[in-house]
Amino acid sequence: MKNKTSSCSPLKYLGYCRKSTDEKDRQIMSIEQQIEELKEFAKRSGFEIVDFFTEAKTAKKPGRKIFNNLLKLIEKGYANGIVAWHPDRLARNSVDGGKIIYLLDTGQLQDLKFPNFWFENTSQGKFMLNIAFGQSKYYVDNLSENVKRGVHNKAKNGGWPGRASIGYKNDKNTLTVVVDKQKSPIIKEVFKRFASGEFSTMREASEFFSKNKIVGKN
Repeated sequence: MKNKTSSCSPLKYLGYCRKSTDEKDRQIMSIEQQIEELKEFAKRSGFEIVDFFTEAKTAKKPGRKIFNNLLKLIEKGYANGIVAWHPDRLARNSVDGGKIIYLLDTGQLQDLKFPNFWFENTSQGKFMLNIAFGQSKYYVDNLSENVKRGVHNKAKNGGWPGRASIGYKNDKNTLTVVVDKQKSPIIKEVFKRFASGEFSTMREASEFFSKNKIVGKN
């Protein structure tokens, strides 16, 4: 990509593939699969992807380094089109979505292509794209609210809203926290030795735990 694009030259497309690190996003196809799908899509549709940009990072918040580098290349005129699997691969927050729309408005970005989402660089097309970005943001916001609500309700009902502390363990069958019968007697013994004065430092406790093969994680 040494030469800048001009209004008379064919469109140059950059491919962007993102795989979120979020647990809830595991079902999204891998970056390798996205690349292969986009290559096939380009071949079928008769356009060329001159370079690919890949990133394993959530799009909930702005600040993705590789995504921002891609936009800088668009602004500098090295390319004028972007190809991605779906609009939600590009943005799931209002800042990044707004950047894409603005680049379309200014003409620096002339086209977007997706295998499973229609887009045309018109007022109607940008309106539909804006809706797609809004839906992606709504998904993230709603998921966050549901998680917070679930944690609050669990705590309200007397449950432990996170990973069990040492001496306890998470029961996957009942989805509750139960006493770890193997580790809890050793934890109690440490407290007794501190109370009696036998232990006076955390180092003594740590050595006792190590001797009995007790580690921080269950």
